[in-house]
Amino acid sequence: QVNLVESGGGSVRAGASLRLSCAASGGTFSNYAMGWFRQAPGKEREWVATILTSGATIYTNAVKGRFTISGDTGRTTIYLQMDSLQPEDTAVYYCNAGSMWGQGIQVTVSS
Repeated sequence: QVNLVESGGGSVRAGASLRLSCAASGGTFSNYAMGWFRQAPGKEREWVATILTSGATIYTNAVKGRFTISGDTGRTTIYLQMDSLQPEDTAVYYCNAGSMWGQGIQVTVSS
């Protein structure tokens, strides 16, 4: 069974950076687009960024220019580099590939 495991979250001050990782255990996702979603308290889960099988990347407007999604060659791990973090980025971040989801990881940004 393939699982997605996120790491790298934490609590930071506004303007700081964090890098999230999502590791695939039990397989690879070379044939999948992979992405990051987030869910803030009291809000619905929202899409953040996707890396396509071609390597092309797309972002929601709220993070464009601040976040960068990337993946290793074998697509066993993807990353989300988050720069210039703001309090509104506070959320649980989830990794996604197809119908598979990670368990989520907390990112808290204080002003």
